Amino acid sequence: MPRATNAAASRKRRKRRLKQASGFRGARSKLFRQATEAVDRAMRLSTIHRRQKKRNYRALWITRISAACKANGISYSRMIEGLSKAKVALNRKMLSEIAIHDPEGFTAIVAQAKAGLD
Repeated sequence: MPRATNAAASRKRRKRRLKQASGFRGARSKLFRQATEAVDRAMRLSTIHRRQKKRNYRALWITRISAACKANGISYSRMIEGLSKAKVALNRKMLSEIAIHDPEGFTAIVAQAKAGLD
């Protein structure tokens, strides 16, 4: 009985992995073992970096809100506390956009936060 190698499936598997590594430099895009290791690492790091991107954006929003709060004479933490007590449901992304594009509107939100603190 002839030896069955399942060559079509093996070739398809190798081609798929090499295609994933197509933009990598040198042997990492040409040789199967190096490509496999590089793709595995890239996949792992992409998962980690997707989470880090969320953290970085939140930090950016908080920095922008904090700068706008300082200009309105209140600290970031006191404003967030005042907004929660006043039951104003705005997330940090929207607060940041308002602070950048509509300073008068942000001043009105800060006034609501100050009223919520009293």
